[in-house]
Amino acid sequence: MPCILFALLCLAFFPLAARADPPAKAVHAIAMHGDPAYPADFAHFAYVNPDAPKGGTLRQAVTGGFDTLNPHVVKGVPALGLGLVFETMLARSWDEPFSLYGLLAESLEVPEDRGAAVFHLNPAARWHDGTPVTAADVLFSLEVQRAHGTPNRRQFYAKVASAAAPDERTVRFIFATGPDGRFDREMPLLMGLMPIHAKAWWAGRDFAATTLDPPLGSGPYRVKQVEAGRRIVYERVTNYWGRDLPSRRGLFNAGTLDFTYYRDDSVALEAFLAGQGDVRRESDPAKWATGYDGPALRTGRIVLEELPHRRPEFARGLIFNTRRPLFQDIRVRRALGLATDFAWIGKTLFHGALVRTASYYPNSELAAEGVPGPEELAVLEPFRDRLPLELFTTPFTLPRTDGGGPAGARDNLREALRLLAEAGWRVSGGRLTDGAGRPFAFEILLGNPADERVALEYARSLERLGIAVTVRTVDNAQYQARLDRFDFDMTLRWWISSLSPGNEQLYYYGSEAADQPGSRNYPGIRDPVVDAIAASIAEARTRDALVARVRALDRVLLWGHYMVPLFHSPTDRMARWSRLKHPEATPLYGPLVESWWIEEGG
Repeated sequence: MPCILFALLCLAFFPLAARADPPAKAVHAIAMHGDPAYPADFAHFAYVNPDAPKGGTLRQAVTGGFDTLNPHVVKGVPALGLGLVFETMLARSWDEPFSLYGLLAESLEVPEDRGAAVFHLNPAARWHDGTPVTAADVLFSLEVQRAHGTPNRRQFYAKVASAAAPDERTVRFIFATGPDGRFDREMPLLMGLMPIHAKAWWAGRDFAATTLDPPLGSGPYRVKQVEAGRRIVYERVTNYWGRDLPSRRGLFNAGTLDFTYYRDDSVALEAFLAGQGDVRRESDPAKWATGYDGPALRTGRIVLEELPHRRPEFARGLIFNTRRPLFQDIRVRRALGLATDFAWIGKTLFHGALVRTASYYPNSELAAEGVPGPEELAVLEPFRDRLPLELFTTPFTLPRTDGGGPAGARDNLREALRLLAEAGWRVSGGRLTDGAGRPFAFEILLGNPADERVALEYARSLERLGIAVTVRTVDNAQYQARLDRFDFDMTLRWWISSLSPGNEQLYYYGSEAADQPGSRNYPGIRDPVVDAIAASIAEARTRDALVARVRALDRVLLWGHYMVPLFHSPTDRMARWSRLKHPEATPLYGPLVESWWIEEGG
């Protein structure tokens, strides 16, 4: 790999762009829209206990495995918890849609047009070996992640036109304008969230490769012990440089973090119940209803809580890979969403505790509802001739069934067969075939055995249409590898967005990402309308404009029928042993385990 030279001058390898007006003053924080909620002299976030005791071991029983300790490249499956080793220049407040406060950088300067950002590093910032975090580390981090980072990071950092370090504690970024001549208003925040790596530690190492060498970080924890694929243990850095920062006070209270991996979630639950885990986020309502019963629950040693949140939930569904010819006809995709009695699945498999997902941003103000309002229409109108008429006149609704099982979907099955016939498919001898007699058959790829129940019920419902479906579950490494190269017909997967979606929406749904290995455009969406609306989201100047654009994108995606939506929960189901405590306040985005603490003897 050619040697990359870093200088304290503007880096020559970046393309040129118009220079933004010089910023007026340094500030302690930045919000995507409006002003940050916390003033410059704030002491701590409202959702932490600044006096929480430190110490103890926080154990988690998790599923899957890992083969790398670098979470910022495509290759490999990273271990959980590595985000506590690395730091960024700014830290997020989880009680606001998208606001950032000082961390490695003590202040920043951003002009009104957001065409540049200057970060002033905190002179106290230190790597775990005691050496200072410098501007050279920031420039190095930009270059290696621009070259070898995950596809979404490469996409973001390509918008940096130049970077300079006037001195060891100052970094200035100039951003490129888009095709419309405007700057991406999210870029100062995205640079603030760029993981910073130690340039000296990576000298002679391949950043793009997997590694099990504990990396040098600057965060509150360091890697203490690694058992490849099975267990990773972190210890709190006792002289952590940032422990008294307002954005860090009351967080990272456990002295040790212990993640032990198990082959599937049922075994992980058994480990938790046996006292080998302290906290568990339960996603399965059936386990929540009956799986925790026992002496520990009845005596109060295990506590079950449903904690509210106001963030968008996972948009989870059975996703069509439209790169496959089988799923390129929207009539086929619509038909395959009609065949299943999801009311029965929700009642039978999930104890009626989940809500059917009808948005890519469920459980939030970002979800499209009813017909488009005036603000949405202003976004959608330029594309009217490329969108279905129903999008403008009819609310998007999911197929209704009576919850009585397969027979309850009889009317929907008739409509599904009609759509399939329009698309050239006929039932012959109990099998659905095309004009050449080829059967309609495909595979659902899974990476979690717990998903088999839903996938198998869905497969059985498609048998009534003459469709042959194979459900295949593979291990975590195989699943990730196949997902990264889009080697599947259908998969059960999800997207998750914040309350302030931005550039990542193109990584999720944009045409360019459809051909990027490792991107999250799982369906292979290639739609200029989606591209245009998704690109406009980060340019929104106000919260109202952002909400209208996200709702418009949601509506276009829903009418594209790229997935068969499943279910979500409007609360976080948290199981914990009673010695583990948490603050009374729950942040906007839901429970933050980093703010919890251990009461020894509790």
